[in-house]
Amino acid sequence: MSGAALDARPYCGIASYEPKELVLTARAGTTLAEIETLLSDNGQMLPFEPPHFGTAATLGGCIATGLSGPRRAYQGAARDFVLGVRMLDGRGDLLTFGGQVMKNVAGYDVSRLQVGAMGTLGLLLEVSLKVLPEPAAEVTLRFDMEQEQALETVNRWAGRPLPLSASCHQDHALTIRLSGAASAVQAAQLKLGGEIVGQGADFWRDLREHRIEFFRTGMTVWRISLPSAAGPLHIPGEQLIEWGGALRWCKTPADAQTVRDAAEASGGQATLFRGEDKPAWVFHPLPEGMMDIHRKLKQTFDPSGVFNIGRMYDF
Repeated sequence: MSGAALDARPYCGIASYEPKELVLTARAGTTLAEIETLLSDNGQMLPFEPPHFGTAATLGGCIATGLSGPRRAYQGAARDFVLGVRMLDGRGDLLTFGGQVMKNVAGYDVSRLQVGAMGTLGLLLEVSLKVLPEPAAEVTLRFDMEQEQALETVNRWAGRPLPLSASCHQDHALTIRLSGAASAVQAAQLKLGGEIVGQGADFWRDLREHRIEFFRTGMTVWRISLPSAAGPLHIPGEQLIEWGGALRWCKTPADAQTVRDAAEASGGQATLFRGEDKPAWVFHPLPEGMMDIHRKLKQTFDPSGVFNIGRMYDF
């Protein structure tokens, strides 16, 4: 089935912003760059540090894909900061869910259901988000460390009162970021040691935007979500590990079944993130019970099949 593309970018702009209340509401076509500039001018930030992958990234696209950056494991995911949404469903009805405070619903929070739905349930119009103050201090440290030791180390550190805000392991090196009050960052730095990385902010930005060498490849790249304490994944190719072990990027010549079997054996799932061809198996197959829930949600929000049919699964 084919149809016309609907460009939501013209519906843009900041609808409201209350710095003292740490709440921002913007139309879906508003660029992330505009939102982050406004927040930065007020000493605030999007806590989930979303990737842009280009200058045209919008708030609607950010919420629809549900992607979060290096801070996700320590600060929270995109869905954790969505307070409310306005949207059009497949019937053309205007729906409003949530609000502008953290505790505003009883029962299931439908606004957060839209995070990661890839636009299959309707057209996002406005999103209200909780924002947070920028940390007073940050430092990036690097340690020579093999993968298995790095996984054990970051999980052990995560159980301590340390101001961790990002981690990355690649090429026999563990890189971490400490963020928070200057005294807390300094004390943690002295306790952990390691080599200070100059231009640490640039490193995390380039990692978030996939501008580092690892992602400059013609090979297939998989995004594998696992329990953070899962051991090394035995998949051919190279791996880069974020979120204290919960996110594994893998560029590999292996076929989809090999990758997915390895992910499932470690209690996770694998999504084809980048490749020359993306067939219907981009997203990890769901158990039938979960798939039935997806079908019913699609039928409820979009009974006529207006929005992104087959974008996630074959319905």
